[in-house]
Amino acid sequence: MAALVSVLPSPRCLFDEPVQIRVAGLQPQQAVTLRASLVDESGELFQSHALYRAGSSGELDLSRSPALGGSYLGVEPMGLLWTLQTKTPYKRLAKRNVLTPFCVDLEVYEGHGDTSRLLGKCTNERWFLGEGVKRISVREGRLRATLFLPPGPGPFPGLIDLYGSGGGLVEYRASLLASRGFVTLALAYVSFEDIPALPKILELSYFEEAVNFLRKQQQVKDTGIGVLGLSKGGELALSMATFLPGIKAAVSISGSSFNSFVPLKGDGFTIPVHPYDLGRMKIIDESGVVDFSDVFDDHMDPATWDCRIPVEKSLSKFLLLSGLDDMNWKSDLYCRDAVQRLQQHGREVEFYSYAGAGHLLEPPYLPLCKVSVHRVLGKLMHWGGQWREHAKAQEDAWRRIQAFFWQHLMDSDIPKSKL
Repeated sequence: MAALVSVLPSPRCLFDEPVQIRVAGLQPQQAVTLRASLVDESGELFQSHALYRAGSSGELDLSRSPALGGSYLGVEPMGLLWTLQTKTPYKRLAKRNVLTPFCVDLEVYEGHGDTSRLLGKCTNERWFLGEGVKRISVREGRLRATLFLPPGPGPFPGLIDLYGSGGGLVEYRASLLASRGFVTLALAYVSFEDIPALPKILELSYFEEAVNFLRKQQQVKDTGIGVLGLSKGGELALSMATFLPGIKAAVSISGSSFNSFVPLKGDGFTIPVHPYDLGRMKIIDESGVVDFSDVFDDHMDPATWDCRIPVEKSLSKFLLLSGLDDMNWKSDLYCRDAVQRLQQHGREVEFYSYAGAGHLLEPPYLPLCKVSVHRVLGKLMHWGGQWREHAKAQEDAWRRIQAFFWQHLMDSDIPKSKL
């Protein structure tokens, strides 16, 4: 093979790390095609490709060279990662076993679009678990969780990580956060082991068990716990920060400021479900893909206000993130509702909304998933998002999430009281 493909600074990295992809040994101005391939744990092949032209020295550097066509255009150093797609419709790339990496094969071929002559290749190992991070299965009391401990004695800031109503025990974001220095508890709350897919009620006491468990860990700093969640998990993060003692900071990603789908039972109160009508679901193509965004009653109607999460009564710090192209529910409107109430009561809140971003804002370089099967509802859900805009939003959101938790979980100013 004539060309040398390299990944800098190392071919082995964490999944959320940007890398520099270079090709050396080409002819000046040579037309080439770069292709990335990744096989997930179910054997599904994800691929992307881009057309390039080498520089006058016969080198190609994706941080400087523009793609002329293919899966993306222009200078996109990580474009081969965030445009990975499979030929199987509605397949989402997600990591199930965080103890193994995703291996991305990078190949360069002669010419534009022709993959008959391979010039060079290498493999980028992208890990979800940093060196020395411990993964511990937790089955204590009712808890169904996984604890991730960074290497060393700490103490480290502690986080609880919640995914959405699709359920299961999702670990890959928690393992990456632990690799960045947070003791992180990935917590299941629906559709996992003995936890039902559609519980009649969710109890705040279950989430309080998780907070108490995390606070007892020797490596966890005693300055308060952080919680982050996506979708239904983002909504639960707001509820935990509102009602549970010890929560210092909360991040809601594509969440709602209203309690959705399942009543939430606290100590002496229950928040009812935001009224909805599944008859307002829209089938948007012949495959049966569902636009879910209009099923809820108008959140400005006072008749829905007993379903609100009273975030304005919380002493926690908040970061809210949403995509303006969220087709699952109107997360941007719900975020703005929460922000308005928090600001009216003098509470501290950061809010960022991203044009072109969809519902599933994930750690960076995971490709956009526009449509996939909701594991509990069994329907093809339209999540929204535009490829490039969504990728940029994920990079920005990931930086903000980590900076937010580092800022608010490192001092001793813990909220003294909750409702």
